[in-house]
Amino acid sequence: MCTERLKMIDLFSGAGGLSEGLSEAGFHSLFASEIVPEYAATYQLNHPTSFVLTQDIREVDAERVRENFGIKRGELDLIAGGPPCQGFSINAPIRSANDQRNHLFREFLRFVDVFAPRAILIENVPGLVSFEQGATLHAILDALADLGYGADVRILGAAYYGVPQMRWRTVILGLRGEDLPKHAFPEPICHAPIKPNFTTTFDGTPLVKIPSHEAVAPFTTVEQAIDDLPVLLAGERGTQVKEYRCKATCAYQRRARLGSSGVYNHEAPRLSPANLERLKYIQPGGNWTDIPKDLLPKGMQRARTSDHTKRYGRVTKDGLASTILTKCDPHWGAYFHYNQDRSFTVREAARIQSFPDHFVFTGNQAQQFAQVGNAVPPILAESVGLALKSILQ
Repeated sequence: MCTERLKMIDLFSGAGGLSEGLSEAGFHSLFASEIVPEYAATYQLNHPTSFVLTQDIREVDAERVRENFGIKRGELDLIAGGPPCQGFSINAPIRSANDQRNHLFREFLRFVDVFAPRAILIENVPGLVSFEQGATLHAILDALADLGYGADVRILGAAYYGVPQMRWRTVILGLRGEDLPKHAFPEPICHAPIKPNFTTTFDGTPLVKIPSHEAVAPFTTVEQAIDDLPVLLAGERGTQVKEYRCKATCAYQRRARLGSSGVYNHEAPRLSPANLERLKYIQPGGNWTDIPKDLLPKGMQRARTSDHTKRYGRVTKDGLASTILTKCDPHWGAYFHYNQDRSFTVREAARIQSFPDHFVFTGNQAQQFAQVGNAVPPILAESVGLALKSILQ
């Protein structure tokens, strides 16, 4: 088998979670396009051999990019990215030249047309499948077919691949000039207590990859993901680079530490006095219903106990984390540490997303959380990349 690294470009790259995982699978990112400066700075710091362009993709000349890298049409192995897809269908509620979402996905197609890569990879939210009763997804697959790509779609549960959270992603893969084989999507390797709460079929075809009986590995727990990181108080910052609390206790921690010189981005967010008081009443696995009513925000005092079940939640150490969002704000979900009276740090959120510790996030703390929450879990991306590489090679 050829061991030369496959060449790719990453559009709508964000901080680089997708590229990080694909890099582990054997792809090398030549070029990345990202409009948010802080995201682009993080990508460049962690992918120093890539050329990162911080510019509106609608203003980027794809032909010039191709020529600058000396790549002939059809030579590039992969174009990957997470372009906004909702609104692409001609059946969108607002069919307007000002529909920015529509234009942005067309930019992805424009690069595909110019480069004619051997393969394409698109990631998006599970809701893409049911958006406009499936018309948007149909339009995407038809547009790829018009460009000569046999494409298919699956919904992958990150926990099935070793990521310690309840996260799902829609993945579209396509090959130039041929149908996509069924084994192009990676088989789950872990059993995990996750259930889809979204549409799971498309034109009668089941989309969710479920672990087989041969997949015997247990899922990765929150404790396995973060328990070796330094103990902090709420609001504690400490040194920029911290030492690990203990030796790595499991394979997940050992993997996370590879190439790392210490613990970066590990500073505890401040909590208000009200939230610190509320936290005293919440046990692991508990949520806002554990808090005395008079300590709750006024709006939540009127809520039913069956509502907002993750809000003000404290994770259990032997379970999965909630989906990491762009804010680990306890008002949004279960982001309280299982045995420390504080919410997650950026590094803990990154560990739960499966970023390695050598991956450092730039910008202020709010920007770092947003970068982590918007990213594709690298371990999930690696699994997809390995399956795709086996076909390309």
